[in-house]
Amino acid sequence: MRVDVRALGACNRLAEQGAKQAAGALSDLTGTDLAVEVTGASVASGQDLAESFAGRESIGVSVGLRGGLDGEAVLAFDAVNADALLSLLPGGQSMERSAVTEVGNIALGGFLDGWANYLGKAIDMSPPRYFEADGAAVLPDGALAGDGVFLFESRLDATTTDLDFSIYMLPDSGPFRDLIVGKTAPAAAAGDAPGAAANDGTTSTAVPYESLSTFSSLAKEGSANAADNIAMMTGLETSVDVSRLRFVPLADVPAEVGTEPHAGTVFELQGQPSGYLAILFEESSAAAVADAMLPMEPDEPLGDMAENALCELGNVMTSGFIDGWANVLGTTITHSPPEFVHDIGASTISPLVAKLSERQDYGFVIDTAIRTEGIQARCDVYALPDERELARALDRLSEP
Repeated sequence: MRVDVRALGACNRLAEQGAKQAAGALSDLTGTDLAVEVTGASVASGQDLAESFAGRESIGVSVGLRGGLDGEAVLAFDAVNADALLSLLPGGQSMERSAVTEVGNIALGGFLDGWANYLGKAIDMSPPRYFEADGAAVLPDGALAGDGVFLFESRLDATTTDLDFSIYMLPDSGPFRDLIVGKTAPAAAAGDAPGAAANDGTTSTAVPYESLSTFSSLAKEGSANAADNIAMMTGLETSVDVSRLRFVPLADVPAEVGTEPHAGTVFELQGQPSGYLAILFEESSAAAVADAMLPMEPDEPLGDMAENALCELGNVMTSGFIDGWANVLGTTITHSPPEFVHDIGASTISPLVAKLSERQDYGFVIDTAIRTEGIQARCDVYALPDERELARALDRLSEP
């Protein structure tokens, strides 16, 4: 099966529109404003999903889907926020299960309306099932068993209270297969901004699904290499919390990094694929990691000595991250010298997104969270490859 990147972008837009409808329905029900923070599609293995959801305790509702789209959809929120939600619902505290079930039924109905309208077919929902689940048990049975699944994920955040929801949709093959191979998606894709389509009339953005899954595995290996490099240069034990290949609107990426101060390094990648890579630490983490690398305490937490240390670390991490890509893809990928950045998170990555957005509206984003033991530090790695060059490289990967 070949996945058309532009068709996947059209599906992502449908999911985003559905999330906005769900946010509106929840806002009416709870009396609090909710905003769609991000919507993205992931290509994830069962192991990826298990690791991504590890440590979460969730409450929510799931529904089965039949008709225009087959699969399952889930509305979930952190169990610690249950009281915050129930306090907003009439009779919520005394009717927890039924209140949450009604919330899920209304929100998921709104989410799926846009898909049904586009497909021109009704999507039938099974009766909502209330659940309390740990980790990846929030996802449908069988989601963890396959080598790779498409997962659409939307996050809704309340603007005035400590409450957020996540909507997950795992479509089965069948009607969804026709969407992502481009058989039924061109009309939606045509409505996208011009950057979403190939601009030379010849560049294909369709890639074999198996190659996409392989690249997802490469992203994970690159993350492990980057973690090993941190351990080697700081003497700190490291672990990779999350590493996942996602397909998202580029405009949403800065918001994901957030508004807290960050420091780190950014690079431009040259070769096949080209693109950008950012290695970002929260400000306190950057200072702690730099301090672990230096033979003496720096004069100031993120002064020249710390900047040089973080640039050296970023250089080694980036080489380790992209070398695996080049070896498997059979290409040459180089990177620019490190550029040190120290600003609020969104501002550190916005210039990279702006440059890539000149050529495309959506992108494959590899986001990795690396944690260190001994000191409280976390590093986030964002890789933003050019989608058309990545598609060509993955297409060659499938050739005999």
